[in-house]
Amino acid sequence: MAGRPRFSVGIITLWKTTLHQRIINEETMNKTWLVFRNELFTTVKRKSFIITLFLIPIIGGIVTLVVGNSQKQSSAFGAIGEYLVPKSVSEKHAIVDLSGLIKTIPSEYQDTFSTYKELVDAENALSLGSIASIYIIEPEYIQEGSITLVSEDYNPLGSGDQNNMIERIIQSNLLANQPQILERIQVPMDLEIKILSPEPQRDPESSLTFFLPYIVTILFYMIILSSSSLMLNSISNEKSNRVIEILMTSVTPMQLLTGKIIALGLVGLLQTIIWSGSGFLILQFSGQSFDISSSFQLPPSILIWGLIFFLCGYALYASLMAGLGALVPNLREASQATTLVVMPLIIPMVLLGVIIEDPNGVVAMIFSLFPLTAPVTMMTRLAATTVPLWQILTAIVLSLITSYLVIRSVSSFFHARHLLSGEEFKSKRFLAALFGKL
Repeated sequence: MAGRPRFSVGIITLWKTTLHQRIINEETMNKTWLVFRNELFTTVKRKSFIITLFLIPIIGGIVTLVVGNSQKQSSAFGAIGEYLVPKSVSEKHAIVDLSGLIKTIPSEYQDTFSTYKELVDAENALSLGSIASIYIIEPEYIQEGSITLVSEDYNPLGSGDQNNMIERIIQSNLLANQPQILERIQVPMDLEIKILSPEPQRDPESSLTFFLPYIVTILFYMIILSSSSLMLNSISNEKSNRVIEILMTSVTPMQLLTGKIIALGLVGLLQTIIWSGSGFLILQFSGQSFDISSSFQLPPSILIWGLIFFLCGYALYASLMAGLGALVPNLREASQATTLVVMPLIIPMVLLGVIIEDPNGVVAMIFSLFPLTAPVTMMTRLAATTVPLWQILTAIVLSLITSYLVIRSVSSFFHARHLLSGEEFKSKRFLAALFGKL
């Protein structure tokens, strides 16, 4: 009996191998999907997550309302202050000119300052509470610039406005016959900024330009930390409830990690969208109260880079948190051990002033390329200036490679010898396991 042709046997064998591999892949995807679905719905239904999700935008809105209506509030406080502040306290101040310099007081300062010819009269007014303080311009003022301040009490923080007013009054009298020089002294320059970059820029005169890098840094730190901490809480809770042991009999460590990382990543992304959307609405609303220039704008690319660096940072730190949860015996020790993992995220916060002052400097560039500090540092730089494209792409590639290696390494933590050991957490043990030496 003639045997089957060899090529037919080869085709059948290849078909069986392909079918077997397809079945394995489908089974893997199904198990990963089950882990993903369970983790997603369990997390979003948790009360603590819902409260945190909406509490921060609410607090931001309240702060905006309070600060945005500060003028109305100050007038209300002023009305209340009339009843709370003693009548003997006055906001008027006296000038006793012994040098003969002060001829007139500019109209804008006449409600705050009045002149007295005799020092005795001013001292009597001070004792009666008609005035709050006396500025005595000494006879040798022209030669030495001597001025004496007499007051019942002195607050160096609260007297700055009055001192500035005195300077303006003296300047206006010294240069009464030279108005142009007086104007140049009081307003030294009218700076006009011209930006040659073709990309949309932040308004240099807007206060938001100064605060934006700080806001982006803090928000990115909070979002990455809170999203990755969800992984630590999930692993620790399942480990303490012995659920992890049941899961490990049904799924592989890689399936478990993949499902959890994707699910909690979507949760973190949802959190980011809600917080960012709330922040945008708050800024839009605050535009009615704050002087936000219409020319203030950010390059649209910063939103795309923000999403990419969030995913890179989340994948890396969520994996590290998962490894931490696998090695610690309980959630309490996990919270204490978090410092080891979070430390690299804190470095950009500590060096925030240096990074913002020179966003394209050596320090900023190094920490924006180092994978553990890249997400926060790079977003700080993008919010502060224009970053070369090659640095952005290099940071993304390095972060993705590091995330992949960490995920593969952490998946080896999910074995009985680690999950059931009950050993006290030690940094040396964690690092040894991470580098495959445990």
